[in-house]
Amino acid sequence: MAAATAWAENLAKLGLDLPGVAAPVAAYIPAVRTGNLVYTSGQLPVVDGQLTVTGKVGAEVSTEQAAEAARLCALNALAAVHDLVGLDNVVRIVKVVGFVASAPGYSDQPLVINGSSEFLGEVFGDAGVHARSAVGVSELPKNTPVEVELIAEVR
Repeated sequence: MAAATAWAENLAKLGLDLPGVAAPVAAYIPAVRTGNLVYTSGQLPVVDGQLTVTGKVGAEVSTEQAAEAARLCALNALAAVHDLVGLDNVVRIVKVVGFVASAPGYSDQPLVINGSSEFLGEVFGDAGVHARSAVGVSELPKNTPVEVELIAEVR
């Protein structure tokens, strides 16, 4: 297996296809490159233009549901990177920032964002291991429970 296609084979093993880029919900672009880094805008758990889950984690949304949503956010972030530079050019995932719309007293944000982190490891192996922040917030756009952005180093 060529290194350039490993990500595609890993996605296939997971039963996933890379989606099209999610349309921005405001005045921004999905990803931007500067030098050898690609920064994605915050990605929501959207499939075919629709949020897959809404509500606060620790209230209407379980930690497990939110972790699955974070996984989908990471997949959407990869779609944005792919659209801009192609995933074959990803050297490594440098950083993930995850925001979790948290019910009062909810403190398992790291477990939610593990959905993104573990997924990126499954797709890129060691190149998917990254620095990370998992932040609890009171509200996110469109009542989504999770939003994820990433920074990728590219060729």
